[in-house]
Amino acid sequence: MTQAQDPHSLQALRSRYGERHRWLLLLSVMLGSMAAVMSSTIMNVAIPDMSQHFTLGQSRVQWVTSGFMVAMTVSMLTTPWLLSRYGYRRVYEVCMWLLLGGGVVGGFANDFPLVMAARVAEGLAAGVVQPIPAIIILRAFAPEEQGRASSLFGMGVVLAPAIGPSIGGVLVDVFGWRSIFFMVVPLAMVGLWLSRRYVPTSAPGGVQADADSPGLDWIGLALASASTLMLLNGLVQLRGDDDTVAVVLLALAGVGMAVFVAWQRYLLQPRRHARRTAAHKASRQGMTAQPVRQVPRGPLMNLQVFGHRNFAMGSLVSFTYGIALFGSTYLLPVYMQMGLGLSPSYIGAALLPAGILLAVTIAVVGRLSNRFPPAHWVSWGLALLALSFALMPLVHPAAGLTLLWFLVILGRIGLGFILPSLNLGALRGLPKDLIPQASSVIGFARMLGGAAGVSICAIVLEWRLAVHAASQQAVGSVAGGAAGLRAFNETFEFLAVITALALLAAWKMGESTVVAAKD
Repeated sequence: MTQAQDPHSLQALRSRYGERHRWLLLLSVMLGSMAAVMSSTIMNVAIPDMSQHFTLGQSRVQWVTSGFMVAMTVSMLTTPWLLSRYGYRRVYEVCMWLLLGGGVVGGFANDFPLVMAARVAEGLAAGVVQPIPAIIILRAFAPEEQGRASSLFGMGVVLAPAIGPSIGGVLVDVFGWRSIFFMVVPLAMVGLWLSRRYVPTSAPGGVQADADSPGLDWIGLALASASTLMLLNGLVQLRGDDDTVAVVLLALAGVGMAVFVAWQRYLLQPRRHARRTAAHKASRQGMTAQPVRQVPRGPLMNLQVFGHRNFAMGSLVSFTYGIALFGSTYLLPVYMQMGLGLSPSYIGAALLPAGILLAVTIAVVGRLSNRFPPAHWVSWGLALLALSFALMPLVHPAAGLTLLWFLVILGRIGLGFILPSLNLGALRGLPKDLIPQASSVIGFARMLGGAAGVSICAIVLEWRLAVHAASQQAVGSVAGGAAGLRAFNETFEFLAVITALALLAAWKMGESTVVAAKD
């Protein structure tokens, strides 16, 4: 069936819905991304209840979150290949079915391994879905509309983690941990229904799925998965008593990443890739009697994207931003509960307005984005975020909590400056054929930074708590006393330094220079 005859091709859908189709398409993928983001952030509120139900220790039940993060981080790299091989519509629908099935199976599961399998399935779907909206925004919208489209998408996606934990806490108290799995089901069902109406089989730009496209780089996928798993496990082991295991795992992760990069460079060798691709096509067309045993593989991560300075610097910002965002998301509730003695319900209610303000900021910045280059918005956002972390030591329970709420809001405003601008600044100017790869890579960098950021913040906090406990000989009470506050403040200062360093990359992202790609 040709593209013109296909009733679900981009051309047919545009004829049916007119210019508003691209907005309907964006709404469709936004609902799916909201389901993916909610499934990644809401489970934390159910972990204590789940641990009690299955009589599991903290280390085992934590794999509900860690397994999801690893699956989501690695599966992002497969998005370009899946889209080129099977098309947008089929890939998106499969992801919605995985999220839907994971929610139902996890909600009814009576065995912990089945819960883990449901979470991994949700993680795989969430990872594949998340790069798709950025690809659509850059391909389906004109440059002057991209900021507005990014703000609309960002506002919807941010509302999910802002409102989700507050609703999830109530559901866990009333219905138990199973209700958390069911929360993603309605969003996945609506996303699936919208995809049947508005998501095309061909990509924005008219590119059809190609069954003859290069095969998936399974070796690269295995190397990326193993390296990510060892990196995250190594960081977790640093919090334990056996530093030898942690060092071995981190060293193996470094070696695995180096081998992964070397393998991607090997697959990118122009002569080798062109020769194998031509031989494969000739074999399929019956032009040679000698069958080609191995389908040519394209690289899982096309390193040519790093030849563009804006993208290379944007990836550094994305990685650092992931550390700051996920690290602070972990640290703030712990700080409010352990350091300031606030109740969990009060913390959830207090953080909700800041999350809503973040969504509003994204909408405003998106509409104003064309007035300044994206790198400027990113730099201003990073500066505000770093400032909010740096001023945290000024907060003290005896002086009231007004300053704390002001700093939380200031940090969320900074995030609102960054979110709609980072992808646009990093991906704008790339060749269209590299945009799917670039979108998945920058998402991978952000999620890898986020997954590592939680462990890094926990390591720094425990280190500073131990130092202050040893100096005061008060191990049992240090977390709630003045020494505990100092440990939290020093961890916030660490985040401020990390975020400020990202400013260097953000300034470079504003330069239009393109460095030569190194194959």
